[in-house]
Amino acid sequence: MESVLFEVLHRSNPYVRRALESITLSGATISAFVIDFFCTSSLPIAAQLNIPTYFFVTSGATLVAFFLYFPIIHNTTTKSFKDMNTLLEVPGVPLIPSSDMIKPMLDRESTDYKKFLEFSLNLPNSAGIIVNTFENLEIKTLQTIREGKCNPNGHTPPVFSIGPLLATEDRRGAGAGAHDCLNWLDKQPIKSVVYLCFGSLGLLSLAQLREIAEGLEKSGLRFLWVVRSPPSDDYSKRFLPPAEPDLDLLLPAGFLDRTKDRGFVVKSWAPQVAVLNHGSVGGFVTHCGWNSVLEAVCEGVPMVAWPLYAEQKFNRVVLVEEMKVALRLEEAEDGFVAAEEVERRVRDLMETEKGKEIRKVVEEKSLEAKAAMAEGGSSIVALGKLTQLWKKG
Repeated sequence: MESVLFEVLHRSNPYVRRALESITLSGATISAFVIDFFCTSSLPIAAQLNIPTYFFVTSGATLVAFFLYFPIIHNTTTKSFKDMNTLLEVPGVPLIPSSDMIKPMLDRESTDYKKFLEFSLNLPNSAGIIVNTFENLEIKTLQTIREGKCNPNGHTPPVFSIGPLLATEDRRGAGAGAHDCLNWLDKQPIKSVVYLCFGSLGLLSLAQLREIAEGLEKSGLRFLWVVRSPPSDDYSKRFLPPAEPDLDLLLPAGFLDRTKDRGFVVKSWAPQVAVLNHGSVGGFVTHCGWNSVLEAVCEGVPMVAWPLYAEQKFNRVVLVEEMKVALRLEEAEDGFVAAEEVERRVRDLMETEKGKEIRKVVEEKSLEAKAAMAEGGSSIVALGKLTQLWKKG
């Protein structure tokens, strides 16, 4: 998917140039051009037109630190990340197992690796880096970046932490106040429910779905689980939304009946912000996508980290080792997670002292997130500085 995105956006460059030129020819001044890493190929266009360009990084500051340092790793190694079998040392970032590197970058010879390297080399050439995080969530990393330690041989642009940027919606769900799962949560005890959801692209095999079901049943805990159909065996359909899940076929026989008094299974989608905000939810099994992480942090919900794709294994290391807001789920070499591990980890999160410690940390971060977005908060101040730069431009 990443290769497709890079190529589609590269082929869009003539239209990007035409759009920028038409704005300037109309007499208007473009104060800033904001792009993400998939749009790196359009950076020279803006440079030719003397338009300041800012990269918006939708993940956290630790990923910014890695990308600034990535060219050094590239120039001092010869193996692919998947073959290194080592711990990567990046300033401002906890030690990252090379096998936990961003999934599309594991193969040094791949197109994705080369495109991400191109982004890393161009990141210092931008006018600034906008990050979807807040100062107190990644203090050490942001300080390390600003001190220039992640790009010791070159320039580090100013970094603006303006998050958490999340879709706003009614806390009962945008237009989904009567969603069955929220009504069900209303009847559950405070902080008693484990919520399981793996994002808009997170698809699990039939065998894995049944393993999760077994683990949840054995745990004896209350749960709210968003189930999506497994990925299609037809590769041509991989970019299409999965079919509506047939729960009776996907889950173990009798599972829904046996757990009906303490479990609720949702097909395909749930109003996640409203769910995490609900007082009955006490834990979150997540794929470690950054938006989901920020949503959980903002609502003070501790996590079990189960990464599936993209930069999620990288995020897991940060969540577990640096931020202390999640427990790590142990996987087999092929990524499969046994029912016993599902049971163990959800119980650890909900019932043990370790789980209580993580809950305390994430609840503190929740208060700090709200403060960052309040009047005079760090993210509002950073956004103000950014817009002042654009006004001067």
